[in-house]
Amino acid sequence: MSKGREGAAVGGGPTAVLLRYLREQNRPYSAQDAFGNLQREHGLGKAAVVKALEQLAQQGHIREKTYGKQKIYFANQEELPAASEAELRSLDGEITTRAAAVQALQQKCRQLEAELKDLNSSMTTTEMARELEELRRECDSYSEKLKRMKSATNHVTPEEKEKVCSEQKLYCKEWRRRKRMVTAVPSRRATELLDAILEGYPKSKKQFFEEVGIETDEDHHVTLPEAV
Repeated sequence: MSKGREGAAVGGGPTAVLLRYLREQNRPYSAQDAFGNLQREHGLGKAAVVKALEQLAQQGHIREKTYGKQKIYFANQEELPAASEAELRSLDGEITTRAAAVQALQQKCRQLEAELKDLNSSMTTTEMARELEELRRECDSYSEKLKRMKSATNHVTPEEKEKVCSEQKLYCKEWRRRKRMVTAVPSRRATELLDAILEGYPKSKKQFFEEVGIETDEDHHVTLPEAV
């Protein structure tokens, strides 16, 4: 249909403006959207826009779809001019170019998100300065402590250390020997005698040990060191 016949079919005024707009944009609009987009430029009223859209839909120049309580309108695709092969190839090329651009932007966004995550997990300049100052104070404290230790005159000589270690081994050896004596088979007789005494003793076992003068490792909360 030629533009002249088309204009005669739809009339002039709001109807022609809306038909031309919907075909140029080739996307769906509600009556409110169309009114908002065209009102300033063409001075169309809301009622005139609604009436023109309904008229165009009845004539088949545009399509109408209802979603809930809202209607949307879009150009009749059968009345739009068909694209040439060259135009289609151009559109395909543009789609490919834009798709590649979108992919590159998505990759860039992922990189920026990773950088932002690293920055958010890192300390701020103020926090780093505070941490550095704390480490400096700690370092100074250790340095002062090391200086005092180096200047001290009561260091233990290797000979003194060896003597102390030898005495510890000797005492631990004697400690083990005496514990083995307590737990050896011949001493079970003594254990049996203690149990027999405690049966008629009016106080606790702990009190009996205190009166007799028996001391155990547990009383002093000590344990025998591991053998070296």
